[in-house]
Order: sequence, then structure tokens, then C-alpha cells
Amino acid sequence: TEMEEILTQLNPEQKKAVLHTDGPLLVLAGAGTGKTRVVTHRIAYLLSKGISPEKILAVTFTNKAAGEMKNRVEKLSPEFGKFVWVSTFHSFGAKLLRIESKNIGLHSNFVIYDETDQKNLIKSCLKELNIDDKKFKIGIFHEIISRAKDDLIDSESYMIHSSISDEPFRQLVSSVYSLYQKKLTEASAVDFGDLLLKLVEMLKKYPELEKKYQQRFDYVLVDEYQDTNRAQSLLIKHLVEKHGNICVVGDDDQAIYSWRGARVTNILGFEKEYPGTKVIKLEENYRSTKNILDCAWQVVKNNQYRKNKHLRTKKQQGEDVDIRHFSNEIEESDFVVREIDRLCGEGKYSYSDFAVFYRINAQSRVLEDAFRRNRIPYRIIGTVKFYERAEIKDIIAYIRVVVNPKDVISLKRIINVPHRGIGSNTIKILEQYAIDKKISLWNAVCEIDNQDIKDRKKKSIKKFIELIQHLMDKKNTLPAEEFVKHVIEKTGYAGYLKDEGTYLAKEKTQNLKELISAVAEFELSEKDNSIESFLNNISLIGDIDNLDSNDGQVTLMTIHLAKGLEFPSVFITGLEEGLFPISFYNEISDFSSELEEERRVCYVGMTRAKEKLYLTCAETRRLFGRGRTNIPSRFLREAQAQVDIKRHEVNSVDDNMAVMVSSKSSGENEYCNSFRIGHKIRHTEFGEGRIIRITGDSENTKLTILFGDGESRKLLAKYANLEKI
Repeated sequence: TEMEEILTQLNPEQKKAVLHTDGPLLVLAGAGTGKTRVVTHRIAYLLSKGISPEKILAVTFTNKAAGEMKNRVEKLSPEFGKFVWVSTFHSFGAKLLRIESKNIGLHSNFVIYDETDQKNLIKSCLKELNIDDKKFKIGIFHEIISRAKDDLIDSESYMIHSSISDEPFRQLVSSVYSLYQKKLTEASAVDFGDLLLKLVEMLKKYPELEKKYQQRFDYVLVDEYQDTNRAQSLLIKHLVEKHGNICVVGDDDQAIYSWRGARVTNILGFEKEYPGTKVIKLEENYRSTKNILDCAWQVVKNNQYRKNKHLRTKKQQGEDVDIRHFSNEIEESDFVVREIDRLCGEGKYSYSDFAVFYRINAQSRVLEDAFRRNRIPYRIIGTVKFYERAEIKDIIAYIRVVVNPKDVISLKRIINVPHRGIGSNTIKILEQYAIDKKISLWNAVCEIDNQDIKDRKKKSIKKFIELIQHLMDKKNTLPAEEFVKHVIEKTGYAGYLKDEGTYLAKEKTQNLKELISAVAEFELSEKDNSIESFLNNISLIGDIDNLDSNDGQVTLMTIHLAKGLEFPSVFITGLEEGLFPISFYNEISDFSSELEEERRVCYVGMTRAKEKLYLTCAETRRLFGRGRTNIPSRFLREAQAQVDIKRHEVNSVDDNMAVMVSSKSSGENEYCNSFRIGHKIRHTEFGEGRIIRITGDSENTKLTILFGDGESRKLLAKYANLEKI
């Protein structure tokens, strides 16, 4: 029968989850345990029991996930599957608001503003309120308002419920939020946050509408419940309060989106929210070997706030997880590339079987350089390749114009970047003049006084000429690295990004600092280390389009983008304190929610691997234009319980990962007894830091300390006057 066919494809745990139809159900679905199968088969089972498809609602996060779910349900139940309401949260909200628009004072043809529309509206609010958008960035207001709506805080109650402690700034945000909402209403528009905020408000305010939709859906299923925010969890609560037939599927160990408003407490507190909840754990993993799963568990089990579960597999033990320590990030990236090349050369794998993960996008540059040097095809997911990113191309274009002013493509790219009032019409006049006079565009620019262009524009163009000529002079006197720094500053590009102030602008700034690192590395490694030689180098190794890509490409991405994916072989790079776990501002405390989320990010990365997993770190790393000495990530220490560590010229790791490098007899050395690698200290001049190396004899014990400013300093222990924290 149809019912038997649905159930025969399931393991015992999955079957229990499918057969439990009435009352609240929490399915804790570990990585690779087949959670989508449970959701789709559960819907098919309900249909086979005669439940009307219109009475079933399944909600998830992305259009792709909703589409896949719908397709699977239709295959399992060809007759009724297409009538089940499978939707994303936002499209569900939009549909209900259109149906009920007259009840909540919305025009039925309301428009939904996307992010660009929202930011433009905020810009007009700032202008109307006489707020300087250079001092107070549009992106910051956009982020705060979006998060407030996720938390069901409307413009009227913002002053009371906002978590911003600075009273004047809270007042400022409140005034912008109120005007922004007023302008949305005047435009018959809503933003993404309104789709759920207004819906929850409607269900709360109109009990008859709440009752209508509670009767409309007898069974509600939510996928990826660990990623829900407050508005989403409250919406679900309103829909199921009467009958309680709610099934949520998720994994608290894969909750990695708190920065987007997601609350891991929704899944951790589900049983309290819905008394009588049946909990079913899916712990049979179909993806990874036992060694990979055990290693990942050794890491994630250190989180205090998690549901206890331990994944198992029928797969073989598999190869050991390979943990590697390198002297620097160049060695690390060279190893990654050589290892991939070796395994592909043995015929065991193709390029598409490999993924290389990192914590932040700026880390991709040194890896990309290694892949390009070795002519191995790769693709970047979620962002463009390093040398193809707009901000990198802009600065490279400036350098190209300085080196060769006749480079018309580069000149046209940067003549109005950052904005200096030289628009497309002015450029057309300059181009026509160049054609008529049979001269280069640059020469046409230099002959600006002979052309019919407004004085204001001429002034801007003359300033641009002065800038390029100044840079031409500097190119001849500054080393390549210093010259690139000078270009970024003098062109106004750094200031332009700083003024923008958005998360994206900060990422672009990080990428520019990474470009400086690339030039610095080039200077160290090449005899001809001129800026012209650097340009030539990136051009020559940049063309991999003509490579034979029958074996696909290696995938590079941040771990956040890897969620839900799997690869036969995975490298997680840059496992160093301050980078992963990342610390943007302060030291991450041992029990903070930030650290627990970082550990979950690491767990997600590890559980993407099917057969081989590599974890790597570098003792020194040049990132964002400066060098830093690193302590290996605590996640490596935790994973180490499972595997042997392979070292590459490492002589300083913290005291939990290796023996101390110290004097002949620790018994004689009071300083080595007082201080250990990994200890936190405070210095009167340099502030707080952490000891990363101890060398010397008892009289001359030297401590290498990594301070909060990112610099490492070597101090004599007996004179340093250090205080242990």
C-alpha cells in the first residue's frame, strides 16, 4: 500500500517521527541524518491517512528549500501533494497580508520594498530629520530596524524595548524608525520585517482572524527551526495554540545565524513552550565516517547550552582527521593545494570533491593565489574571486593608470570612483575629443581647458589629474607595499568606505588590507618586486578560464555558506584564536553565547565532510595588511582528543597542546614556573595580552606576548613587571 511504501524507506528513528501525528513534536535532526526525508514523508503519511492537503502547512526559510520540499511531497503523493501549502515564512506572510489587507489598513496591492528600496527610504528619512548620513550610517539604521522587527518591536514601542543603552542614540534611532514606518505606510509598502511583524500583530489584535487560521491549518511543520527568530516562533505559536499539532525539525548544534536575528533558545526551550512535547532524536548519520563524527562531537560537546545527542554511523571508521600546524598562511595554503593535487593525481578524487572553508572572506586571497600559482581550477561561493572583487579591481585600475595612463579601460573605471562629479556625459565629451584629436583618453583629460565642459566639472577633472600625477611621482619613490597603501588612502577610497559604514563596506576594507598583504608577500618572494612586476604577476596567473575543467573545480567558501552541503573531502583553515573563534572586539569568554555559536560554526564545517577532514592553523598570519602571531584555536585542542597532530615547524603552541619550550630545568626557573604559554597577563604600557612563547634560561627567560592591538612583543620576564589575570 501507499502507506507501507512511505514507511519502508525510513530507519526506526525516522519512522517514529513520521508516525507521531498529533500533539507537539520536536525532531532533533543531527547533521546528515535525513531530516528533509522526515518532513516530506510525514506530510505524505498525513495525506495517506486522509488528512486534507489544504489543512497542512509546511514552512521553511529559502525558496530553494521550499521548492525541493514541494517536489518531494508531490512525488510521494502525486494525487494530493501539490495542494499542500509549502512556503517560506516571508511568502506565507505576504500571502496572508494580501488576503487580510482590508482588516489591517493595507492596500491589497501593497508593494514589498527590497533592501535597496529600504535603504533609499532611510536615506530620505535622515535628510528630512537633518541627520548627517556620514556620521550616522544608513546601513546601521537599516540593520537596527530589521533586527527590531525580527524581535517584534514596532516603531511605537522601540524606546521602551530597545536594547541600546545609549539614550540619545536610542532616541535618534526611534525618530528614524517612526518616520521610516510612516513613509512606508504612505507608499502602501512593507519591508521584509513587516511581513511577519504585521501578521503577528494582526493575529494578536483580531481573535476572530487568529481563530480562522487556527482552523485553516490542522497540522503545521517547520523545517530548520533552530534558525527561527522571535517573530517566526510567535507566528507559529498563534497558528497552533488551539490544536497543538506542531512538528518542528532542527538541530541546535547547527544554529549559526544569531547575527541575523535567529534565536537558538527557540529550539532549546521548545518543550517548555509546548508542554507534553514528544522529542525524537535522529542520530544515524548517512554522510560521514565514524572518525569525522567522533572528532566533531569532541568539539561540540563542550557547549553548555545544547540538547545531548551523539551521532552514529554504519559507515567504516575511516581515515583519521588530519590536523596540521604551519609556520605561516603561505605554508598552509601551499599544503592545501599540494594535497588536493596529490589526491587527484592518484585518481582517487576529482577537483569537485574538495571544499576549502574559512571563517571570513578575506582569508580566501592567500588560498586563491596558491590555486592560481598551481593552475588548479576553483570557484568561490557567495562572493566573487578576490582579484575580481569591485574594490580590488578599482585599486588595481588606479595602479594600472599610474603605470600606464593609456590604459583606457582602467581610466574609465576609476575617473569617477570614489564619486567626484565626473559623470558619463562628461566622459563621452572627453572620449569624442580624444577621437577627434587622435590622442589617448588620458591626454584628452589633460587637455581639459580646450573642451566645452562646465567649470565645476573642469575643477573636478583637474583635481583628478593632480592625484594621478602625484601617484606617478610616489610610484618612483615608494616600495610597492607602501605605494599601494598610499593609493588606497590618497584616492579617498579608504575614507569613502569608512563613511559608508555598512557591514559590506567593512568587508571591502578588510579586502583592501588583504591586497596590501598580497603585495607585501610578493615583495618578499620576488627579486623584481616593483609594482609593475606585481601587476604583471596577477595578470599572468589570473587566467584559468582556458583550463580543462572536466574534473570540475575546488570549492572555496565561508563555513556559514556551507550549511546543508556535503563534500567527500573538506579543509577547514585558519583555526586560530581571534580568527576562529573570531573576536571582533574583545576576548571571547569561555562560556559566552558568542563562543558557543563559533563552536557550532566549527561543528557545521566538520560535519560537511564525508571521507576526509583536514583542520589547519598557522603560527603567524598576515591578514588585513599586518602580521600577527597566533595561538591555535581551542577547537583544535578539543578535536585533538580524537587524533594525532602533524606539525610543520611549530615551536609555540599553548600549554594544552604541546610541551612548553623553556629552560633546561623548570625547577630552577622561577619565571617559567610563574608563567605558562596561554596565560593571560597585563602590562602597564601595552595592556592585556596572552603568552604565546617562552624561551631562554632561568636568568634570561624571554616571554613572547600577543597583545590586544594584534602586535606580539618579546619581553624579559624579570623586568617586564607583568600581572597575571
